[in-house]
Amino acid sequence: MNLVTLTTRFGAAALDLVLPPRCPGCREIVDQPDRFCAECWTDLSFITDPMCMTCGLPFETGSFSTSGETGGIICGDCAGSSRPYDTARAALRYDGNAIPVLLGFKHGGRTHLARLMAEMMARHLPPAADLIVPIPLDRKRLAKRGYNQAGLIARALAKRCGFPLGIDTLKRTRPTSSTAGLSRAGRFRAAQGAFAMHRSLATGQHVILIDDVMTTGATVEAASRTLKRAGAERVDVLVFARALSA
Repeated sequence: MNLVTLTTRFGAAALDLVLPPRCPGCREIVDQPDRFCAECWTDLSFITDPMCMTCGLPFETGSFSTSGETGGIICGDCAGSSRPYDTARAALRYDGNAIPVLLGFKHGGRTHLARLMAEMMARHLPPAADLIVPIPLDRKRLAKRGYNQAGLIARALAKRCGFPLGIDTLKRTRPTSSTAGLSRAGRFRAAQGAFAMHRSLATGQHVILIDDVMTTGATVEAASRTLKRAGAERVDVLVFARALSA
């Protein structure tokens, strides 16, 4: 990480410590840290039922059918193809005040927001799991940013729920450039073979895979496939926000 980036992020973290707590959406002063003001809270779009039982897509965003095996509701995409993960869930839609929270967390050095994000994601956690695993960054991006945002969320969730944390279970097999602007198919091609196991996984484990945002799902699908091949019996994906227009 260069000196300018380090100074900027240190300054953001220091200000968050010494100044009154502020809403992560509009930056107005609030009474408690890691809390939204009333106006910004009403602008958050929580993802709730009805949703696809597999990928978590909200009902109104796509065509749905009933699964013959379970009687649950599944989206058209999941009905037509299998997923490498068992379920995927997101706390919020990637719109409204979820956007400044993610941007401040990911690019603005406001790492303390991991606690807030974990709190909002926790309602989707299963009663028990063997391991919480974050999506890793490649070394170049990690050095530039100074932290892995998915790792910070995973750590906050593990502390909150008591599940074991596998912070370096996965690794990137190659540097990855931004996929912004790529088509859906292009994002899936870019993610193929991008992950490998860094630490061994016990056969039959139930893994919670963590990321900050899900767009096409290419990244979490590639990582889930790697975990399943390594012996995971179940992989549940959990992200803070999901972009529904990707």
